[in-house]
Amino acid sequence: MFVFFVDIMKIEFWSIGKQHDAGIKSAVEEYTKRIRKYCQLQWQIIPVPKNAAMLSENDLKRLEGKMILEWLDKDSTLIALDEYGKELDSIELAGFITKKTNMGCKKLVFLIGGAFGLDEQVLQRADFKWSLSKLTFPHQLVRLLLAEQVYRAYTIIKNEKYHHK
Repeated sequence: MFVFFVDIMKIEFWSIGKQHDAGIKSAVEEYTKRIRKYCQLQWQIIPVPKNAAMLSENDLKRLEGKMILEWLDKDSTLIALDEYGKELDSIELAGFITKKTNMGCKKLVFLIGGAFGLDEQVLQRADFKWSLSKLTFPHQLVRLLLAEQVYRAYTIIKNEKYHHK
């Protein structure tokens, strides 16, 4: 189904906000462990600026965006999770990851924005904008959905039994 070379790509999940919620933490950790069988994976939890409550929505997004763009390597492929992004099914996500791997992509960064989303400069820098759904989810739950879907994509790529269709 997929032409797949040895995966030397690194994946990073970036999320603005608090550390993983206790109720979701063990599930996120389980999928993180599973993904690490296929590739290098790292979580980066980006703290909300200390004065966030005193900032306007736009100023907060701008400040978060500035921080993200400073941390992001110029060679990283940025996938911004955005409500207006393109929806992919699990097989399309597996194809996307395969394509990036085969193109020699060294690092994929999946970015979950803050409470008000992502700054326009970050969205312009993004190589791909991905919407998990038209529904709105709590950020903590998005972390779990992201980890599960990337794990599912790798099981599709490797033709393992996790995904049923």
